[in-house]
Amino acid sequence: MKGGEFGLFQRALGYAFADPSLLATALTHPSAAAGGKCGDTYERLEFLGDRVLGLLVADMLDAHLPNVPEGELSRRLARLVSGETCAEVARDMELARHLRISGGRATTSVLGDACESVLGAIYRDGGLPAARAVVERFWRPRLETMSGPSRDAKTELQEWAHRRGFETPAYAQVLRSGPDHAPEFEIEVSVGTLSPGRGRGRSKREAEFDAAADVLRREGVWSAA
Repeated sequence: MKGGEFGLFQRALGYAFADPSLLATALTHPSAAAGGKCGDTYERLEFLGDRVLGLLVADMLDAHLPNVPEGELSRRLARLVSGETCAEVARDMELARHLRISGGRATTSVLGDACESVLGAIYRDGGLPAARAVVERFWRPRLETMSGPSRDAKTELQEWAHRRGFETPAYAQVLRSGPDHAPEFEIEVSVGTLSPGRGRGRSKREAEFDAAADVLRREGVWSAA
């Protein structure tokens, strides 16, 4: 890879790679890899980056909210490291402009995966301090300006439903799309006589939370913010 091939992207990150080939791998979707080997795609770096992100965001939360109970920290952590948030960060980085992908567009799921992969590549290239600097740059503003409820949407919906005399909400998968390595799920939740809520996510669990939040927002329990 030419040293300047991803120059614009590295400036957006605020980090210059000593080994640019790591960044090239981090930005290579399995569909664009010669031979389809996972070592030539972002998959292994995504695995690593997911753990790096979780550690660094947890550390930020612990320092930023010293008097908040562990359960609340966990809920905020889940929001900040979710696939949706990672995809938002990827858009801020304009990652899609540099992603190597064949035969499709960069979906929310793909953008979230690639964002984690880039963090994994930064960690491999510059260690934890380098990864921390990038996480601070893109995640701290989100941490400090988190709006809306931070409670677990499924728990909130269940408690709200029971207070109104409804049975426990029932979740059902209505759609599974995407390749095996990057599936997307659509879940429907039924609550009493209400119209069902719908949610999407990279896992069934994430889609269930999104569906629960859909009902809570629609019924005015949660604000749309």
